[in-house]
Amino acid sequence: MNINDAKRIIFKFGTNVLRNDDKEISLSRIYTFIEEISKLHRQGKEIIIVTSGAVGLGSKTLNVNSSESLSVKQACAAVGQCQLMSIYEDGFHKYSINTAQILLTEDDFSNRLRYLSLSNVLNTLLDLKVIPVVNQNDTVSIAELEESGPVYGVSFSDNDKLSALLASKLDADLLVILSDVDGLYDDNPKENPNAKHISEVYEITKEIENLGREASSGGRGGMRSKIQAVKVVTHSGGCALIVNGKTPNIISKIFNGEQYGTMFYPVEQLSQKRRWIAYATNITGQIIVNEGAKKAITEKNKSLLAIGVLKVNGIFDRGDVVSILDENNVEFARGIANYCAGDCCKVVGEHSDNIFQILGHKNYDAIITKDNIAIL
Repeated sequence: MNINDAKRIIFKFGTNVLRNDDKEISLSRIYTFIEEISKLHRQGKEIIIVTSGAVGLGSKTLNVNSSESLSVKQACAAVGQCQLMSIYEDGFHKYSINTAQILLTEDDFSNRLRYLSLSNVLNTLLDLKVIPVVNQNDTVSIAELEESGPVYGVSFSDNDKLSALLASKLDADLLVILSDVDGLYDDNPKENPNAKHISEVYEITKEIENLGREASSGGRGGMRSKIQAVKVVTHSGGCALIVNGKTPNIISKIFNGEQYGTMFYPVEQLSQKRRWIAYATNITGQIIVNEGAKKAITEKNKSLLAIGVLKVNGIFDRGDVVSILDENNVEFARGIANYCAGDCCKVVGEHSDNIFQILGHKNYDAIITKDNIAIL
């Protein structure tokens, strides 16, 4: 892919990229990013920014440790978000570019109607030549997760995954993740000076996923999170680039054709509906199936029948997305349940002809219909 061919681009700025070595906000770096993005905007490119940094800014202003408690972290996010948005708004205003603040929670993706509404709003803003500035709404989203029941998978828990979900939903051509590392290595470069840089990845294999590491100090995602985010983008038909945002003028350099970071290329593309099933919703239930059912789903594109179900975990309603696991408890697919958790438990291992006799009603022959299954 020629990076200059990208029309719709999402830039994700990590916390450590927005701070200097003294852990203070680096205004000079942020304003450089703004200047470089403004040039791309004038070329007719559609830009969305996903930015971290609100909690750090707020904790500095309030002179508190944001890790003290959940409520303190939420307070820091509320205070810091105002300052963070002010910086972007002021910077882009100097180039006569309007910005819009978008704060998102997990429910904005898990609820399909809100998910579709979000897409409409963002597309309208882009049509109006506005640059949306997006962040996770830490003031409320963390609390929602803390207070919920068992959650087997969340739509996003950091801005890496958030940026990927936006790229997937909006059919972005390119996601640029600006971090404090030079891309992907075959080992940790901070510990192994002989670690080799990987400049291109055409398929995210298990070996590539295993190269992921946890977040560095101050960040939330880490390389592991970034690889999972990239996986969403590449399965949605887009490219993703991980680069070091502390490299001077990095955005101008990569759009001038200079080689930096690690580029990930698209693979088989999922439909919009299957993207939502696979990546964009919280998972509150699990269905463990036998080997026969797994083969029927993955190799023959069949529906999941009750006779192939071994066990049901969690609490979910009809219409919720659940995780489908094999006999080794390895998730291999997700799907929209045709029955609630209680009803699924009652028909485990039963033939479809017996569903009405057992439940007193019958919505479908299948626990999950094949058109509502996304293979991971």
